[in-house]
Amino acid sequence: MSLLEQLNQDMKQAMKNKEKDKLTVIRMVKAALQNEAIKSSHNELSNEEELTVLSRELKQRKDSLLEFKNADRLDLVEKTQVEIDILVDYMPEQLSEEEVSEIVKQTISEVNATSKADMGKVMGALMPKVKGKADGSLVNKLVLKQLS
Repeated sequence: MSLLEQLNQDMKQAMKNKEKDKLTVIRMVKAALQNEAIKSSHNELSNEEELTVLSRELKQRKDSLLEFKNADRLDLVEKTQVEIDILVDYMPEQLSEEEVSEIVKQTISEVNATSKADMGKVMGALMPKVKGKADGSLVNKLVLKQLS
């Protein structure tokens, strides 16, 4: 089942169960997916493109959550955390830090990276492997650690 089909099914269920927060998040994600499809001039997005949109939405919410915490806006922190929890349900299973570290080591040896100057080359080869399965900041931190 594609992400869009899953969202449509969950949207119907959220309407029946009167889950306002879930319904709002699903509608936002569907709108983002449709906008991306229009922008890329395809009728349908590939699974990878859907994952990219979903990751972007999740990252935006996480950034907002951090800003709201810094501004002491507890009302917005709670609302944003609920949205994040709903979005996480649609993301693929996340890799553990150990698994990401292992993939980082393999990629560094594949591209023969030896210093921080090779960071771009490593990240370019690494990110497609962990797309949607690991947080970019964690990957970045682990690559820096390995190259140091």
